[in-house]
Amino acid sequence: MLLLPCPNCGPRNAAEFRYGGEYKPRPQNPESPAADTEWADYLYFRENKLGVKKEWWYHRAGCGCWFLAERHTKTQTVEQTYLWEPEQ
Repeated sequence: MLLLPCPNCGPRNAAEFRYGGEYKPRPQNPESPAADTEWADYLYFRENKLGVKKEWWYHRAGCGCWFLAERHTKTQTVEQTYLWEPEQ
């Protein structure tokens, strides 16, 4: 059983959560000439790498919070979870 620690509720069974995909920042300048290429990359292409990756998770059977988790894709070990904050 995979335990996923919610930043609000603590460790819970992964069945309580919904996977939201790998974390990828949105394009900075949506109206630039390269915006179409940047949006296509943002929406359709994933790294799908082996190792620790940052992912979105939603606690659907608990607090209803979207948060980020850093999880190793081979061992399923969750390194850390935290709430999203805007980059500065």
